[in-house]
Amino acid sequence: METEQKKYSLTAKKGENITEWYTQVIINSEFVDYSAVSGMMVYRPDSYFAWDSLKEATDKLFKEAGVQDVYFPLFIPERFLTKESEHVKGFSPEVAWITHAGQSELSERLAVRPTSETIMYDSFSRWVRSWRDLPIKFNIWASVVRWEFKHPTPLLRSREFLWNEGHSAFATLEEAEEERKVILDIYEKILHDYLALPGIRGRKTDSEKFAGAVASYSIEHLMPDGWVLQGPDHHSDGQNFAKAFEIKFLDKDGNKKYVYQNTYAISTRELGAMVLTHGDDKGLVLPPKLARIQIVLVPIYNDVKKEEVLNYSRTVYETLKDSFRTYLDNREEYSPGWKYNEWEMKGIPVRIEIGQREVDSKSVTSVRRDTGKKENIKLELLKDSLVSLLDNIHTNLYKKALEFLESHTFAVKSYDELKKLAGNGIVQAPWCGSDECESKVKEETGAKITNLPMNVQEKAKGERCVYCGKEAKHIANFAKSY
Repeated sequence: METEQKKYSLTAKKGENITEWYTQVIINSEFVDYSAVSGMMVYRPDSYFAWDSLKEATDKLFKEAGVQDVYFPLFIPERFLTKESEHVKGFSPEVAWITHAGQSELSERLAVRPTSETIMYDSFSRWVRSWRDLPIKFNIWASVVRWEFKHPTPLLRSREFLWNEGHSAFATLEEAEEERKVILDIYEKILHDYLALPGIRGRKTDSEKFAGAVASYSIEHLMPDGWVLQGPDHHSDGQNFAKAFEIKFLDKDGNKKYVYQNTYAISTRELGAMVLTHGDDKGLVLPPKLARIQIVLVPIYNDVKKEEVLNYSRTVYETLKDSFRTYLDNREEYSPGWKYNEWEMKGIPVRIEIGQREVDSKSVTSVRRDTGKKENIKLELLKDSLVSLLDNIHTNLYKKALEFLESHTFAVKSYDELKKLAGNGIVQAPWCGSDECESKVKEETGAKITNLPMNVQEKAKGERCVYCGKEAKHIANFAKSY
Protein backbone atom coordinates (compact mmCIF):
# COMPACT_ATOMS: atom_id res chain seq x y z
CA MET A 1 0.00 0.00 0.00
CA GLU A 2 2.85 2.38 0.80
CA THR A 3 4.29 1.95 -2.72
CA GLU A 4 0.90 2.58 -4.31
CA GLN A 5 0.36 5.65 -2.16
CA LYS A 6 3.72 6.99 -3.30
CA LYS A 7 2.66 6.52 -6.93
CA TYR A 8 -0.06 9.12 -6.46
CA SER A 9 2.15 11.83 -4.95
CA LEU A 10 4.55 14.41 -6.35
CA THR A 11 7.93 15.39 -4.95
CA ALA A 12 8.50 18.28 -7.37
CA LYS A 13 6.65 21.60 -7.20
CA LYS A 14 5.35 23.24 -10.36
CA GLY A 15 6.64 26.67 -9.35
CA GLU A 16 10.10 25.38 -8.42
CA ASN A 17 11.01 22.76 -11.03
CA ILE A 18 8.40 22.62 -13.77
CA THR A 19 10.40 20.13 -15.87
CA GLU A 20 10.57 17.50 -13.13
CA TRP A 21 7.00 18.31 -12.03
CA TYR A 22 5.73 17.75 -15.58
CA THR A 23 7.45 14.38 -15.87
CA GLN A 24 6.11 13.21 -12.51
CA VAL A 25 2.57 14.37 -13.30
CA ILE A 26 2.18 12.68 -16.67
CA ILE A 27 3.69 9.40 -15.40
CA ASN A 28 2.23 9.25 -11.87
CA SER A 29 -1.25 10.15 -13.11
CA GLU A 30 -1.06 7.29 -15.63
CA PHE A 31 -1.74 9.77 -18.44
CA VAL A 32 1.13 8.48 -20.62
CA ASP A 33 4.10 6.19 -20.17
CA TYR A 34 7.51 5.62 -21.67
CA SER A 35 7.98 2.76 -24.13
CA ALA A 36 10.90 0.50 -24.97
CA VAL A 37 11.66 2.71 -28.01
CA SER A 38 13.58 5.85 -27.10
CA GLY A 39 11.54 9.00 -27.57
CA MET A 40 8.30 7.16 -28.30
CA MET A 41 5.58 6.96 -25.70
CA VAL A 42 2.45 5.04 -24.80
CA TYR A 43 -0.88 6.85 -24.72
CA ARG A 44 -2.75 5.37 -21.79
CA PRO A 45 -6.59 5.42 -21.66
CA ASP A 46 -6.97 8.95 -20.23
CA SER A 47 -4.62 10.62 -22.71
CA TYR A 48 -5.97 8.70 -25.69
CA PHE A 49 -9.54 9.53 -24.68
CA ALA A 50 -8.57 13.22 -24.54
CA TRP A 51 -6.94 13.04 -27.97
CA ASP A 52 -9.81 11.05 -29.46
CA SER A 53 -12.33 13.60 -28.15
CA LEU A 54 -10.29 16.48 -29.51
CA LYS A 55 -9.92 14.68 -32.83
CA GLU A 56 -13.65 13.96 -33.10
CA ALA A 57 -14.60 17.58 -32.35
CA THR A 58 -12.05 18.95 -34.81
CA ASP A 59 -13.03 16.50 -37.53
CA LYS A 60 -16.68 17.52 -37.21
CA LEU A 61 -15.76 21.15 -37.82
CA PHE A 62 -13.51 20.16 -40.74
CA LYS A 63 -16.38 18.30 -42.39
CA GLU A 64 -18.67 21.30 -41.93
CA ALA A 65 -16.02 23.30 -43.82
CA GLY A 66 -16.03 20.80 -46.69
CA VAL A 67 -12.88 18.90 -45.73
CA GLN A 68 -12.91 15.14 -46.48
CA ASP A 69 -10.93 12.47 -44.63
CA VAL A 70 -8.54 10.27 -46.59
CA TYR A 71 -5.58 8.04 -45.79
CA PHE A 72 -2.19 7.70 -47.48
CA PRO A 73 0.67 5.23 -46.89
CA LEU A 74 3.04 5.48 -43.94
CA PHE A 75 6.09 4.98 -46.19
CA ILE A 76 7.31 7.55 -48.71
CA PRO A 77 9.72 6.80 -51.59
CA GLU A 78 12.99 8.70 -51.31
CA ARG A 79 12.59 10.17 -54.80
CA PHE A 80 9.43 11.97 -53.67
CA LEU A 81 11.16 13.69 -50.76
CA THR A 82 13.88 15.06 -53.04
CA LYS A 83 11.48 16.77 -55.46
CA GLU A 84 11.05 19.98 -53.45
CA SER A 85 14.52 21.15 -52.40
CA GLU A 86 13.57 23.40 -49.47
CA HIS A 87 11.20 20.77 -48.12
CA VAL A 88 13.73 17.94 -48.20
CA LYS A 89 16.41 20.18 -46.70
CA GLY A 90 14.10 21.03 -43.81
CA PHE A 91 13.26 17.40 -43.02
CA SER A 92 16.45 15.50 -43.90
CA PRO A 93 17.83 15.42 -40.33
CA GLU A 94 14.53 14.09 -38.99
CA VAL A 95 13.77 11.23 -41.36
CA ALA A 96 13.79 7.58 -40.29
CA TRP A 97 14.53 5.30 -43.26
CA ILE A 98 13.42 1.77 -44.19
CA THR A 99 16.21 0.04 -46.11
CA HIS A 100 15.36 -3.67 -45.81
CA ALA A 101 12.34 -5.96 -45.97
CA GLY A 102 13.32 -9.10 -44.10
CA GLN A 103 16.78 -9.98 -45.40
CA SER A 104 16.32 -8.23 -48.74
CA GLU A 105 17.61 -4.72 -49.37
CA LEU A 106 15.02 -2.45 -50.94
CA SER A 107 15.74 -1.01 -54.38
CA GLU A 108 14.79 2.45 -53.01
CA ARG A 109 14.84 3.73 -49.44
CA LEU A 110 11.44 4.47 -47.92
CA ALA A 111 10.98 7.30 -45.42
CA VAL A 112 8.75 6.70 -42.42
CA ARG A 113 6.26 9.53 -42.76
CA PRO A 114 7.67 12.79 -41.31
CA THR A 115 4.80 14.59 -43.10
CA SER A 116 2.71 13.60 -46.12
CA GLU A 117 3.02 16.37 -48.70
CA THR A 118 5.16 14.45 -51.14
CA ILE A 119 3.25 11.18 -51.31
CA MET A 120 -0.10 12.95 -51.44
CA TYR A 121 0.93 15.37 -54.17
CA ASP A 122 2.08 12.58 -56.44
CA SER A 123 -1.55 11.45 -56.41
CA PHE A 124 -2.84 15.01 -56.78
CA SER A 125 -0.80 15.33 -59.99
CA ARG A 126 -2.76 12.40 -61.46
CA TRP A 127 -6.16 13.39 -60.11
CA VAL A 128 -6.21 17.05 -61.14
CA ARG A 129 -6.82 17.72 -64.83
CA SER A 130 -9.46 20.44 -65.00
CA TRP A 131 -10.83 23.28 -62.91
CA ARG A 132 -13.75 20.93 -62.29
CA ASP A 133 -11.43 18.75 -60.17
CA LEU A 134 -10.85 21.62 -57.74
CA PRO A 135 -10.83 22.49 -54.94
CA ILE A 136 -9.32 19.52 -53.14
CA LYS A 137 -9.81 19.66 -49.37
CA PHE A 138 -8.38 16.53 -47.80
CA ASN A 139 -7.34 15.61 -44.29
CA ILE A 140 -5.66 12.59 -42.74
CA TRP A 141 -5.42 11.63 -39.08
CA ALA A 142 -2.12 9.88 -38.65
CA SER A 143 1.12 9.47 -36.76
CA VAL A 144 4.43 10.88 -37.95
CA VAL A 145 8.04 10.17 -37.02
CA ARG A 146 10.71 12.83 -36.61
CA TRP A 147 14.01 11.68 -35.19
CA GLU A 148 16.28 14.70 -35.11
CA PHE A 149 16.40 15.74 -31.46
CA LYS A 150 18.42 14.39 -28.56
CA HIS A 151 16.12 15.07 -25.59
CA PRO A 152 12.53 14.02 -26.39
CA THR A 153 9.79 14.91 -23.91
CA PRO A 154 6.46 13.02 -23.86
CA LEU A 155 3.68 14.93 -25.63
CA LEU A 156 5.77 18.10 -26.04
CA ARG A 157 8.43 16.68 -28.35
CA SER A 158 8.11 12.99 -29.11
CA ARG A 159 9.78 11.12 -31.94
CA GLU A 160 6.38 9.80 -32.93
CA PHE A 161 3.26 11.88 -32.40
CA LEU A 162 -0.36 11.98 -33.54
CA TRP A 163 -1.87 14.80 -35.57
CA ASN A 164 -4.08 15.84 -38.42
CA GLU A 165 -2.65 16.80 -41.78
CA GLY A 166 -4.86 19.02 -43.89
CA HIS A 167 -3.88 19.29 -47.56
CA SER A 168 -5.79 21.46 -50.00
CA ALA A 169 -5.46 22.63 -53.60
CA PHE A 170 -7.24 25.56 -55.22
CA ALA A 171 -7.50 27.14 -58.64
CA THR A 172 -6.71 30.64 -57.34
CA LEU A 173 -4.54 32.28 -54.73
CA GLU A 174 -7.58 34.11 -53.35
CA GLU A 175 -9.38 30.83 -52.58
CA ALA A 176 -6.29 29.44 -50.88
CA GLU A 177 -5.91 32.58 -48.77
CA GLU A 178 -9.56 32.48 -47.71
CA GLU A 179 -9.12 28.98 -46.29
CA ARG A 180 -6.51 30.12 -43.77
CA LYS A 181 -8.98 32.03 -41.60
CA VAL A 182 -11.49 29.16 -41.74
CA ILE A 183 -8.96 26.62 -40.49
CA LEU A 184 -7.35 28.83 -37.85
CA ASP A 185 -10.83 29.74 -36.58
CA ILE A 186 -11.58 26.02 -36.22
CA TYR A 187 -8.37 25.44 -34.27
CA GLU A 188 -9.01 28.44 -32.04
CA LYS A 189 -12.51 27.16 -31.26
CA ILE A 190 -11.13 23.73 -30.32
CA LEU A 191 -8.47 25.30 -28.11
CA HIS A 192 -11.09 27.42 -26.35
CA ASP A 193 -13.99 24.97 -26.12
CA TYR A 194 -12.13 21.75 -25.33
CA LEU A 195 -8.62 22.44 -24.04
CA ALA A 196 -9.39 25.75 -22.27
CA LEU A 197 -6.20 27.14 -23.84
CA PRO A 198 -5.78 30.71 -25.13
CA GLY A 199 -3.15 31.56 -27.72
CA ILE A 200 -1.75 34.28 -29.93
CA ARG A 201 -2.37 33.97 -33.67
CA GLY A 202 0.26 35.30 -36.03
CA ARG A 203 2.57 34.77 -38.99
CA LYS A 204 5.90 32.99 -38.60
CA THR A 205 9.09 34.65 -39.85
CA ASP A 206 10.79 33.22 -42.92
CA SER A 207 13.41 31.53 -40.74
CA GLU A 208 10.69 29.81 -38.68
CA LYS A 209 8.23 28.89 -41.44
CA PHE A 210 7.47 25.34 -42.57
CA ALA A 211 10.01 23.87 -44.98
CA GLY A 212 8.63 24.42 -48.48
CA ALA A 213 5.97 26.97 -47.53
CA VAL A 214 5.61 30.53 -48.76
CA ALA A 215 4.29 31.60 -45.35
CA SER A 216 3.36 29.90 -42.09
CA TYR A 217 0.83 30.94 -39.46
CA SER A 218 0.58 29.64 -35.91
CA ILE A 219 -1.27 29.89 -32.63
CA GLU A 220 1.29 30.15 -29.83
CA HIS A 221 0.66 29.19 -26.19
CA LEU A 222 2.38 30.77 -23.18
CA MET A 223 3.33 28.20 -20.55
CA PRO A 224 3.50 28.84 -16.76
CA ASP A 225 7.31 29.02 -16.82
CA GLY A 226 7.23 31.98 -19.22
CA TRP A 227 8.24 29.95 -22.27
CA VAL A 228 6.15 29.57 -25.42
CA LEU A 229 4.89 26.35 -27.00
CA GLN A 230 3.76 26.35 -30.64
CA GLY A 231 0.20 25.17 -31.13
CA PRO A 232 -1.77 24.51 -34.34
CA ASP A 233 -0.47 25.94 -37.58
CA HIS A 234 -1.45 26.66 -41.19
CA HIS A 235 0.96 26.92 -44.10
CA SER A 236 0.44 28.78 -47.36
CA ASP A 237 2.45 26.71 -49.83
CA GLY A 238 1.75 28.83 -52.91
CA GLN A 239 2.73 26.87 -56.03
CA ASN A 240 5.99 25.43 -54.68
CA PHE A 241 4.78 21.84 -54.40
CA ALA A 242 2.52 22.18 -57.45
CA LYS A 243 5.55 22.98 -59.62
CA ALA A 244 7.66 20.23 -58.06
CA PHE A 245 4.95 17.61 -58.60
CA GLU A 246 3.37 19.00 -61.78
CA ILE A 247 -0.07 19.56 -60.28
CA LYS A 248 -1.65 21.46 -63.18
CA PHE A 249 -5.15 22.01 -64.49
CA LEU A 250 -6.98 23.57 -67.42
CA ASP A 251 -8.94 26.65 -66.30
CA LYS A 252 -12.32 27.70 -67.75
CA ASP A 253 -10.55 29.50 -70.59
CA GLY A 254 -8.49 26.47 -71.53
CA ASN A 255 -5.23 27.76 -70.03
CA LYS A 256 -2.94 25.36 -68.18
CA LYS A 257 -2.12 26.56 -64.64
CA TYR A 258 -0.56 25.33 -61.42
CA VAL A 259 -2.75 24.96 -58.34
CA TYR A 260 -2.27 26.89 -55.08
CA GLN A 261 -1.93 24.78 -51.95
CA ASN A 262 -2.24 24.90 -48.16
CA THR A 263 -1.33 22.53 -45.34
CA TYR A 264 -2.35 22.63 -41.67
CA ALA A 265 -2.11 20.59 -38.48
CA ILE A 266 -2.98 20.19 -34.79
CA SER A 267 -1.15 17.55 -32.75
CA THR A 268 -0.97 15.70 -29.45
CA ARG A 269 1.42 18.45 -28.33
CA GLU A 270 -1.77 20.25 -27.27
CA LEU A 271 -2.22 17.65 -24.52
CA GLY A 272 1.19 18.61 -23.18
CA ALA A 273 0.21 22.28 -23.27
CA MET A 274 -2.98 21.39 -21.38
CA VAL A 275 -1.06 19.53 -18.66
CA LEU A 276 1.47 22.35 -18.23
CA THR A 277 -1.15 25.09 -18.18
CA HIS A 278 -3.83 23.64 -15.92
CA GLY A 279 -1.99 21.14 -13.69
CA ASP A 280 -1.02 21.92 -10.10
CA ASP A 281 0.97 20.41 -7.25
CA LYS A 282 -1.68 17.71 -6.76
CA GLY A 283 -1.43 16.50 -10.37
CA LEU A 284 -3.46 16.85 -13.54
CA VAL A 285 -6.42 19.20 -13.90
CA LEU A 286 -8.46 18.06 -16.90
CA PRO A 287 -10.97 20.25 -18.76
CA PRO A 288 -14.32 18.42 -18.40
CA LYS A 289 -14.87 17.73 -22.11
CA LEU A 290 -11.55 15.88 -22.36
CA ALA A 291 -11.86 13.89 -19.11
CA ARG A 292 -12.53 10.17 -19.61
CA ILE A 293 -14.15 10.26 -16.15
CA GLN A 294 -15.87 13.54 -15.40
CA ILE A 295 -17.34 12.65 -12.02
CA VAL A 296 -16.10 10.14 -9.47
CA LEU A 297 -18.29 9.01 -6.56
CA VAL A 298 -16.52 8.11 -3.31
CA PRO A 299 -18.62 6.42 -0.60
CA ILE A 300 -17.58 7.05 3.03
CA TYR A 301 -18.86 4.54 5.59
CA ASN A 302 -18.19 2.47 8.67
CA ASP A 303 -19.12 -1.18 9.06
CA VAL A 304 -22.46 -0.36 10.66
CA LYS A 305 -23.74 1.92 7.86
CA LYS A 306 -21.83 0.37 4.97
CA GLU A 307 -24.71 -1.12 2.97
CA GLU A 308 -26.92 1.93 3.42
CA VAL A 309 -24.21 4.28 2.11
CA LEU A 310 -23.31 1.94 -0.76
CA ASN A 311 -26.92 1.52 -1.83
CA TYR A 312 -27.43 5.29 -1.82
CA SER A 313 -24.19 5.72 -3.80
CA ARG A 314 -25.47 3.27 -6.41
CA THR A 315 -28.68 5.30 -6.65
CA VAL A 316 -26.67 8.46 -7.27
CA TYR A 317 -24.57 6.63 -9.86
CA GLU A 318 -27.69 5.43 -11.71
CA THR A 319 -29.00 9.01 -11.65
CA LEU A 320 -25.85 10.38 -13.30
CA LYS A 321 -24.41 7.67 -15.53
CA ASP A 322 -26.44 8.49 -18.66
CA SER A 323 -25.69 12.22 -18.49
CA PHE A 324 -22.04 12.27 -17.41
CA ARG A 325 -18.99 10.02 -17.62
CA THR A 326 -19.30 8.76 -14.06
CA TYR A 327 -17.35 6.24 -11.99
CA LEU A 328 -18.39 4.74 -8.65
CA ASP A 329 -15.26 4.01 -6.65
CA ASN A 330 -16.52 1.34 -4.25
CA ARG A 331 -13.16 -0.42 -3.88
CA GLU A 332 -12.94 -1.68 -0.31
CA GLU A 333 -9.16 -2.07 -0.11
CA TYR A 334 -8.51 1.69 -0.20
CA SER A 335 -9.48 4.43 2.26
CA PRO A 336 -11.47 7.49 1.12
CA GLY A 337 -8.39 9.67 1.65
CA TRP A 338 -6.29 7.43 -0.59
CA LYS A 339 -8.98 7.64 -3.28
CA TYR A 340 -9.11 11.45 -3.02
CA ASN A 341 -5.38 11.57 -3.62
CA GLU A 342 -5.59 9.24 -6.62
CA TRP A 343 -8.43 11.06 -8.35
CA GLU A 344 -6.88 14.45 -7.72
CA MET A 345 -3.66 13.21 -9.33
CA LYS A 346 -5.65 12.02 -12.34
CA GLY A 347 -7.35 15.42 -12.66
CA ILE A 348 -10.97 14.25 -12.49
CA PRO A 349 -13.07 17.46 -12.67
CA VAL A 350 -15.57 16.67 -9.89
CA ARG A 351 -15.42 14.34 -6.89
CA ILE A 352 -18.65 13.51 -5.09
CA GLU A 353 -18.40 12.41 -1.47
CA ILE A 354 -21.25 10.36 -0.02
CA GLY A 355 -21.42 9.55 3.69
CA GLN A 356 -24.18 8.98 6.22
CA ARG A 357 -24.88 12.71 6.43
CA GLU A 358 -25.55 12.83 2.68
CA VAL A 359 -27.76 9.72 2.89
CA ASP A 360 -29.85 11.25 5.66
CA SER A 361 -30.28 14.59 3.85
CA LYS A 362 -30.76 13.06 0.39
CA SER A 363 -27.85 15.10 -0.93
CA VAL A 364 -24.19 14.79 -1.98
CA THR A 365 -21.06 16.83 -1.37
CA SER A 366 -19.28 17.91 -4.55
CA VAL A 367 -15.59 18.92 -4.66
CA ARG A 368 -14.19 20.85 -7.62
CA ARG A 369 -10.76 19.74 -8.83
CA ASP A 370 -9.78 23.21 -10.09
CA THR A 371 -10.45 25.14 -6.87
CA GLY A 372 -11.11 22.48 -4.20
CA LYS A 373 -14.39 24.21 -3.31
CA LYS A 374 -16.99 21.98 -1.63
CA GLU A 375 -20.75 22.28 -2.06
CA ASN A 376 -23.69 20.34 -0.68
CA ILE A 377 -26.23 19.60 -3.43
CA LYS A 378 -29.70 18.11 -3.02
CA LEU A 379 -30.22 14.94 -5.05
CA GLU A 380 -33.18 16.33 -7.00
CA LEU A 381 -31.01 19.27 -8.18
CA LEU A 382 -27.88 17.24 -8.86
CA LYS A 383 -28.00 16.84 -12.65
CA ASP A 384 -28.60 20.51 -13.41
CA SER A 385 -26.08 21.57 -10.79
CA LEU A 386 -23.38 19.36 -12.29
CA VAL A 387 -23.98 20.66 -15.81
CA SER A 388 -23.46 24.18 -14.48
CA LEU A 389 -20.49 23.12 -12.36
CA LEU A 390 -18.63 21.45 -15.24
CA ASP A 391 -19.22 24.48 -17.46
CA ASN A 392 -17.95 26.73 -14.69
CA ILE A 393 -14.81 24.64 -14.23
CA HIS A 394 -13.99 24.93 -17.93
CA THR A 395 -14.65 28.67 -17.93
CA ASN A 396 -12.46 29.13 -14.87
CA LEU A 397 -9.57 27.17 -16.40
CA TYR A 398 -9.67 29.28 -19.55
CA LYS A 399 -10.01 32.51 -17.60
CA LYS A 400 -6.98 31.75 -15.45
CA ALA A 401 -4.88 30.82 -18.49
CA LEU A 402 -5.97 33.96 -20.36
CA GLU A 403 -5.22 36.19 -17.38
CA PHE A 404 -1.73 34.69 -17.19
CA LEU A 405 -1.17 35.23 -20.91
CA GLU A 406 -2.31 38.84 -20.76
CA SER A 407 -0.32 39.66 -17.61
CA HIS A 408 2.85 38.10 -19.07
CA THR A 409 2.69 39.75 -22.50
CA PHE A 410 4.94 42.80 -22.39
CA ALA A 411 5.11 45.61 -24.95
CA VAL A 412 8.62 47.11 -25.02
CA LYS A 413 10.62 49.44 -27.24
CA SER A 414 14.17 49.07 -25.93
CA TYR A 415 16.57 46.16 -26.25
CA ASP A 416 17.46 46.39 -22.56
CA GLU A 417 13.81 45.78 -21.67
CA LEU A 418 13.64 42.84 -24.06
CA LYS A 419 16.76 41.24 -22.56
CA LYS A 420 15.44 41.75 -19.04
CA LEU A 421 12.08 40.12 -19.79
CA ALA A 422 13.21 37.31 -22.12
CA GLY A 423 12.11 34.00 -20.67
CA ASN A 424 9.46 35.56 -18.42
CA GLY A 425 6.70 35.71 -21.00
CA ILE A 426 6.02 37.10 -24.46
CA VAL A 427 7.88 40.31 -25.27
CA GLN A 428 6.24 42.31 -28.07
CA ALA A 429 8.70 44.67 -29.73
CA PRO A 430 9.18 46.52 -33.03
CA TRP A 431 11.29 44.66 -35.60
CA CYS A 432 12.75 45.82 -38.89
CA GLY A 433 12.16 42.49 -40.63
CA SER A 434 15.82 41.60 -41.17
CA ASP A 435 17.10 38.05 -40.64
CA GLU A 436 20.24 39.49 -39.05
CA CYS A 437 18.39 41.29 -36.25
CA GLU A 438 16.20 38.25 -35.65
CA SER A 439 19.20 35.90 -35.33
CA LYS A 440 21.21 38.35 -33.19
CA VAL A 441 18.41 38.71 -30.65
CA LYS A 442 18.06 34.91 -30.47
CA GLU A 443 21.82 34.46 -30.11
CA GLU A 444 22.16 37.08 -27.36
CA THR A 445 18.97 36.46 -25.36
CA GLY A 446 17.80 32.93 -26.23
CA ALA A 447 14.45 34.42 -27.30
CA LYS A 448 13.29 33.83 -30.86
CA ILE A 449 10.44 35.41 -32.78
CA THR A 450 7.58 32.99 -32.17
CA ASN A 451 5.25 34.84 -34.55
CA LEU A 452 4.11 38.28 -35.73
CA PRO A 453 0.79 38.75 -33.90
CA MET A 454 -2.02 39.69 -36.26
CA ASN A 455 -3.90 41.98 -33.91
CA VAL A 456 -1.15 44.55 -33.19
CA GLN A 457 0.70 45.11 -36.46
CA GLU A 458 -0.65 48.64 -36.87
CA LYS A 459 1.42 49.62 -33.82
CA ALA A 460 4.65 49.17 -35.81
CA LYS A 461 4.04 52.38 -37.74
CA GLY A 462 6.53 55.04 -36.72
CA GLU A 463 8.49 52.70 -34.42
CA ARG A 464 12.16 51.69 -34.56
CA CYS A 465 13.56 48.16 -34.52
CA VAL A 466 14.31 47.05 -30.99
CA TYR A 467 17.75 45.80 -32.05
CA CYS A 468 19.17 47.96 -34.86
CA GLY A 469 17.08 51.13 -34.54
CA LYS A 470 15.99 51.15 -38.19
CA GLU A 471 12.40 51.72 -39.22
CA ALA A 472 10.17 48.92 -37.92
CA LYS A 473 8.04 46.88 -40.28
CA HIS A 474 6.43 44.57 -37.73
CA ILE A 475 5.57 44.02 -34.11
CA ALA A 476 7.17 40.70 -33.20
CA ASN A 477 6.58 38.32 -30.32
CA PHE A 478 9.94 37.39 -28.81
CA ALA A 479 10.05 34.48 -26.36
CA LYS A 480 12.04 31.50 -25.28
CA SER A 481 10.45 28.47 -26.83
CA TYR A 482 10.02 24.74 -26.23
